Amino acid sequence: MSRAAADAVTILGIHVRSARHDQHWTVAQLAARAGVSPRTVTAIESGSGSTSIGNVFTVAVAAGITLFAADNQRSLAIMRGLEQGRVALLPSRIRPRADLGDDGLDF
Repeated sequence: MSRAAADAVTILGIHVRSARHDQHWTVAQLAARAGVSPRTVTAIESGSGSTSIGNVFTVAVAAGITLFAADNQRSLAIMRGLEQGRVALLPSRIRPRADLGDDGLDF
């Protein structure tokens, strides 16, 4: 995992733990609300990079964390639709760029 990714995982874990404490929930209570094991919640809170992204987001939502600056499910659904529309406009094939030198000019 890159340093930036590890930092992001750690930050999200801290947010989950803070949100859980704000709610006065135990690890087991948050796990039950999210439908995961307490071990999964502990792994997320400790910044483990091995937890599936689906479980990470499920726990984050259960803890009440805002994802992608969307404050509710409707906002996330709208954002998802916009992004899917944007991806649909991308070309189906990407041509590799020509090698460029350090000055940005073709060799």
